[in-house]
Amino acid sequence: MADGRVRAFSPGEALEDLSREELIAYAQLCSKNLFAIDGTWFQSIEAERGMDEAMLHDERAWERFTASEARRLKAFLGLEDGCGLEGLARALPLKLTSPCNETEIRWEGDELVFCVVSCRVQAARSRKGMNLHPCKPVGLVEYGGFAKALDPRIECVCESCYPDVADDTCACAWRFRIG
Repeated sequence: MADGRVRAFSPGEALEDLSREELIAYAQLCSKNLFAIDGTWFQSIEAERGMDEAMLHDERAWERFTASEARRLKAFLGLEDGCGLEGLARALPLKLTSPCNETEIRWEGDELVFCVVSCRVQAARSRKGMNLHPCKPVGLVEYGGFAKALDPRIECVCESCYPDVADDTCACAWRFRIG
């Protein structure tokens, strides 16, 4: 619009003309962008103040973000209070961190296990020659907080996550049960 015309867009309007495939690609792009901004600020603090300080702020940020993300997804999916593990199983693949990672969900009896098979964060740090991100404490905040925001009865246990890797077939694994 080189002639000076202005085109205003209401929220979401720019998405309306995208095909299904383009919408999926856009969701993956948004997921990658979330990791990019998360990694950018984290590495800035890590470089200036060290890993411990970066981890402290990372935990605080994810604690706040993951609860609001869960509430929004809960409303989006029409999940009721007390949605249980079935609701969690519907929501986990739609977390903003899920679309750009290879993930899997499996049921083991009455418990749910969510695995991040390949992780963009760890892959990027490896490519850059950086130490792996010690993400277990943040993962407990992120996944545990997400589950509790959906249903306060849900408990989260880390099965495997750097630096406490117990399963080398995935980047991390989280077990959920009703407490």
